[in-house]
Amino acid sequence: MKVSPDIPQPTGLLEASLYVDDLDAAEHFYGDVLALEQIQRVANRHVFYKVGGSVLLLFNAAETEKPPGNPRLPVPAHGAQGPGHACFGMARAQIAVMRKHLIDWNVPVDAEFEWPNGILSLYVRDPSGNSIEFAEPSLWD
Repeated sequence: MKVSPDIPQPTGLLEASLYVDDLDAAEHFYGDVLALEQIQRVANRHVFYKVGGSVLLLFNAAETEKPPGNPRLPVPAHGAQGPGHACFGMARAQIAVMRKHLIDWNVPVDAEFEWPNGILSLYVRDPSGNSIEFAEPSLWD
């Protein structure tokens, strides 16, 4: 399928969501272990992190499936069941440092390999079972 020049194309991915079943455990993993910059936490509903020019949204699906409680912010109900996936871009040398850092925090490595194009990927799981990948930014070139 070709992209139509008449349809506007996004310029990037502004935010992505993962669903977690324990916000405290997620906050520890993403904030303490991965040292991401937290933007916001709202009770047991969500915690958001800055990742470069994007935002990682971590939602408690049991809470986001409920209708919005604030009429000024009518965000539609949403949620997902089961593990999701997110990939963070990093230089190869940074991935090696991250691998050691994760092992020091007792986070097991699920997989580590080079794709046929020679790009390195490292996979771990967050406390909710989401697959978290660290890969060289040129993975999709």
